[in-house]
Amino acid sequence: MAKLKVKLIKSTIGRKDDQIATVKALGLKKINSEVEHNDTPQIRGMIQKVIHLVEVKEM
Repeated sequence: MAKLKVKLIKSTIGRKDDQIATVKALGLKKINSEVEHNDTPQIRGMIQKVIHLVEVKEM
């Protein structure tokens, strides 16, 4: 299965509660933190919700 590398590039300060919760659910805590996830529709949906805060690379 394909993998996605997700990196938090902008702060969650001042964002809506659901966006903050989505970033936490992705496993991102601090700016420049990175996590790897399997490429599933659920993860893609979470990324789309906070695409303005993260950077995504396909592996």
